[in-house]
Amino acid sequence: MFSQFADVAHAISVWVLPALMAITLHEAAHGYAADLFGDDTARRLGRISMNPLRHIDRFGTILLPGLLLLLKAPFLFGYAKPVPVNFRRLNNPRRDMVWVAAAGPGMNLALAILSALMYHGLGWLPDRVAPWVAENLVNSIIINVMLAVFNMLPIPPLDGGRVAVGLLPDRLAFPLARLEPLGLVIVLGAIFLLPELGRAIGIDLNLFGWLLGGPVEFLVDALAALAGAS
Repeated sequence: MFSQFADVAHAISVWVLPALMAITLHEAAHGYAADLFGDDTARRLGRISMNPLRHIDRFGTILLPGLLLLLKAPFLFGYAKPVPVNFRRLNNPRRDMVWVAAAGPGMNLALAILSALMYHGLGWLPDRVAPWVAENLVNSIIINVMLAVFNMLPIPPLDGGRVAVGLLPDRLAFPLARLEPLGLVIVLGAIFLLPELGRAIGIDLNLFGWLLGGPVEFLVDALAALAGAS
């Protein structure tokens, strides 16, 4: 019994710690970028913080990833409590919205690169500690790459959707922006309903598997090479 508990605790520790770090710094980066470009809302509300409790969303951070694990989904998806940004207070709302939105995925890529570089320092750690740290670093690479790629999909309210709205001409940006109230419903429907429909009619409709698989695999392989691992 104790051995099983230890195995579960170990598995949780090597996934939860890098996941919390990835989510916390992702959201803090949004708030810091907004503050840098003129909107101090997140700073005033204490959301530019390293405290994970300030960013955890009960459904998006805990229940949804847990449900995907139970359903043995081919990928994990979750989200934190969005950092409040008043885009009208930004110095240049249309331009600065792009930087604020891109800051979160940018932070995740930076964390993935840092994790790969830190892999080279494992030899300096005690033998009993090094394997645990190595698992955390590997999982940090995977989690941060998946968060970065997923969040850059051009669907509002995902970060990529807001980047697209800021960069596209008005005739394309305005219709895309109007999708934001339905964006999360579209995403959840594509995650849960499309694959089930595909299985019912014998067609692979794992849309997010198609969209995410290639970029995630490419980036993880590149970072594994940077880490000198496989």
